[in-house]
Amino acid sequence: MNFEIPEGLSQKEKDKFTEISELSKKGYHLLKENKIPEAVECFKTILEKDPDNNYALVGLGDAARKRGAFRDAVEYYRRCLSHHPGNNYALFGLADCYKALNQFQKAIEIWEQYLLHDDRNITVLTRVADAYRKVRDFRKSKAVYLRVLEMEENNPYALIGLGHLHYDFKEYRDALYYWEKMLELHKDNVDIRVLTSIGNCHRKLKTFAEGIPYFERALKMDPYNFYALFGLADCYRGLNQQYRSLEYWNRILEQDPRNKVILTRAGDAYRNMGELEKAQEYYHRALNIEFDVYAVLGLAIIAKMQGKYEDAIESLRRLIQQDQKNYRLYLELADCWLKKGEKERALEVLAEFQKLGIKNAAINELFEKLKQA
Repeated sequence: MNFEIPEGLSQKEKDKFTEISELSKKGYHLLKENKIPEAVECFKTILEKDPDNNYALVGLGDAARKRGAFRDAVEYYRRCLSHHPGNNYALFGLADCYKALNQFQKAIEIWEQYLLHDDRNITVLTRVADAYRKVRDFRKSKAVYLRVLEMEENNPYALIGLGHLHYDFKEYRDALYYWEKMLELHKDNVDIRVLTSIGNCHRKLKTFAEGIPYFERALKMDPYNFYALFGLADCYRGLNQQYRSLEYWNRILEQDPRNKVILTRAGDAYRNMGELEKAQEYYHRALNIEFDVYAVLGLAIIAKMQGKYEDAIESLRRLIQQDQKNYRLYLELADCWLKKGEKERALEVLAEFQKLGIKNAAINELFEKLKQA
């Protein structure tokens, strides 16, 4: 901020300006050192002398923002802007507060005001692009990120943002392009999140074997990283190497034994390996934490495998009442009726799902196959 003494002031005014500028410098220095209460005292002293002082109002906004008191910060920035429209520091702080409060549309409006004064500020442009991504405006978000790359080739925030943007919109190959570019630029000092993001793209593309090396590399950097452990487990699950996936599901459970999602995944792995008692143990552990559709489904499938069709049918019917649009429940229920030799009942179950108006290839294929059989 500029603290030069304006021309044409009387000596008294000059003394007052000097005192305020010294307090402002001290306040901002204390903020940098994270001495927030002391900084606040400086800024409040300034307001006693000059109630609309822009440096003090922005300083108090910055102090509140550092404390995470975003609503208080908004009031200070707004108060500053009411007396000093277009103050870049107040605009920047205000937009950041709205972003922190998940009010992305308001943040965009403020950042766009800021860009009227400084349309080549890369930091602000990437924030605008991020905000457009949060409100799922793909076109505007991509346009702003690409504008940043035109100004600064290989800007990491724009590349990362484009990776996230394409991933969010299920454009996994395009996401891979930007994540791999980040990896290429930072070969020796790559952020672990770049590696897990590349791995996740391969998971989504079902190119599981290609994803494994990235998760393994991430795990070398951090042996307890949840995303790397989950990614490896899921890739091995996709490759139908259940015993390998179990190694990583169980490593997650060592850190987080009450993670019911992971307990059901581990249960599924044991079930697919034919270790039904172990699978039941994991499903029950999940259910002891909280009701879980997939844990009950796993137990119903085991009942079906053991020939306990009535038990499986009863469980699946109850699940359908709670999760009416889950096509997998209908497939398992239809299979139970087929195992009992009741094809018409199986067709009724599949038709029940079709009446919901949801298109599902697996349901439709089985329905047509049974009709023609």
